[in-house]
This record gives sequence, C-alpha cells and structure tokens, in this order.
Amino acid sequence: MRVRPPRVSPRTFRRITLLAVWALGFIIFTGGAVRLTGSGLGCPDWPTCARHRVVAPWQYHAMVEFGNRTVTGIVSGAVILAVLASHGRSPRRRDLIWLSWGLVLGLIGQIVVGGLAVRAKLAPGFVMSHFLLSIALLLDALILHHRASAPEDPADERGRGRIRGPARAVVSREQVLMTRLLVAAAALVIVLGTVVTSSGPHGGDPKAKRFPYSLHDVARLHGTAVWLFLAIAVATLWSLHRGRAPASVMRQGEAVILVAVVQGGVGYLQYFTGVPAGLVAVHVALATLLWAVTVRFALGVWVRPGTPEDPPEVWASPAAHDPSAHDPSDRILASG
Repeated sequence: MRVRPPRVSPRTFRRITLLAVWALGFIIFTGGAVRLTGSGLGCPDWPTCARHRVVAPWQYHAMVEFGNRTVTGIVSGAVILAVLASHGRSPRRRDLIWLSWGLVLGLIGQIVVGGLAVRAKLAPGFVMSHFLLSIALLLDALILHHRASAPEDPADERGRGRIRGPARAVVSREQVLMTRLLVAAAALVIVLGTVVTSSGPHGGDPKAKRFPYSLHDVARLHGTAVWLFLAIAVATLWSLHRGRAPASVMRQGEAVILVAVVQGGVGYLQYFTGVPAGLVAVHVALATLLWAVTVRFALGVWVRPGTPEDPPEVWASPAAHDPSAHDPSDRILASG
C-alpha cells in the first residue's frame, strides 16, 4: 500500500521554508561560535565524538562542539520537513521539490566537509569550504522561500501547480543588472572574509593551522571589497530613487546599506581592538544577515502578475520585454 504524505497548503509550506531559512542561518552562527571558543576539536573524532563515544564527555570544548552537532541534527530535521512538505504540497510544484532536495544534498555535503575538517585537524581550506557551503545552502533556502511565496496558476487535472509568470521587473534593465552585481560583490566580501578568519587568531583550536598570509594585508583586501560593495549599494539605491522605484524595493535597498554599514563598522572595530572573539561572532552574524538581505533585495525587484506589487507601468518597463531579463530564480529552475 502506497503511503502518501499529508497534504500541505501553500501557506503552511511558506512557513516551513522560512523555518529552513532561519535554521540554516542559525547553524552558521553556532558553527562560528565553535571556532571562536577554540572548541573545533572538542570532539576529535567523526562521526563519533571521542574514542568511539557518541555523546561528548562533560568537558567545555567537547560540549560546545557536540552542541553544534546537535544543532546540525535539528537543522537536518527542518530540511527533511521541507522536502516532505514539498512532496505533500497541494498543488505540487516541481521547482519547489528540486530546491528542497537541493537543501538535502547541500546539507549532506556540509556534514561531510565538516567531518573532513575535523579529521584534517581544522585545516583552513576545509573550514573555509564548510562556511561557504553553508552560505550556498542559505541561498538555496532563500530562493525556495521566494518561489514558495509567489502566486500560482490554478492546478491542472493532475493536481500540479505552476508559478504564475513571467516575472516582470519593477525597475529598469540597468538597475536589475546592478542588483545582480551587488550579489556578486557580497559573495566576494564573504569569500575574502573567510580568508581573513583563516589567517587570524581564531582557528578553532590553538594547534590549528592557519593560512600563511599577513592578517593586515588580507584584512585590507577584505575591507576594500566591503567599500566596493557599499559603493555599488549606494549607487544602486540612488538610481532606484531617481527612477522612482516602488517603496518596497527602496526599503529592501535601505536595509542592505544599513546592515553593510553596521557590519563594516564592527569589522573595523574588531581589527583595531585585537580581533576579540565576541566582536568576530557579531561580525559573522552580520555577514550572514547581509548576504540574506542582499539576495532578498535582488529577488525583490521582480513581481508576478496579480500580486499587490504589480503596478500597470511594470508591463511597459524595458526590462519587462527583454527576454534576457528574467527573475534569476526562473533561470535556475526553468521547469517551475
């Protein structure tokens, strides 16, 4: 007898995808906490903790590392829930199923890379890869939530739904390109940030290897990337203001600049105060937030027919009739 998953409404599925976004953002923070407390090798074995013991002994570093592994289990539950809900969603949509399974594959990769990092005694290349894979997972979850929130056409006779489209840009084609450039700049900032942390004093363990780069040089390079990102963000927002972009788009752009300024300020403060662990933790959390609001900003310049943000003038926009200008999530999943 075939067991069918319980039916899930689109509204409930949106809530589940939002839970996945928050869960993946939270594990980035807890993973940073493990490194900043020097507990990266608190559980020196993998997948067990130590000496074939599954549960960590009552020691500070071991419990911190084991706590992060426990959080990974909770995040795994959120991801599995998203996959099951995507199959039980009514109407069912293939794009949401594929994105949900992308979370599963990414999480498996993250677990494997994390295990390799422990076995390699926190080699900086593995630690970098682990963090960047977490950022990629967060991107997948953000796109999943974005598409789950889009309006749909009526389901067909097989109960399959389809996202309503095509998406139309509420800004000009040049401004669309600027938002995409902003996402690329944010990715550059994050990659260089991982190089800085892999060259600095917080390696997860006092004996962990570090990159042989000058902390001053890589921090200056990272800071330059932040200034470049901020310049692109300001130019984008100024262009949107002059083009009288919708208020919702302006608010998202303002949020990007606000988070970037605060994150940059914390970055300079931690550098000039000797890179204290507490400020580094705040900096990592803000970097994760900056990535999320930037991706959301780039996705938010697109609307679907029938949404409240779908003004008539959008259909006359140059970007609306440009076949090369589409919602980037549509380009990722053309079957949606």
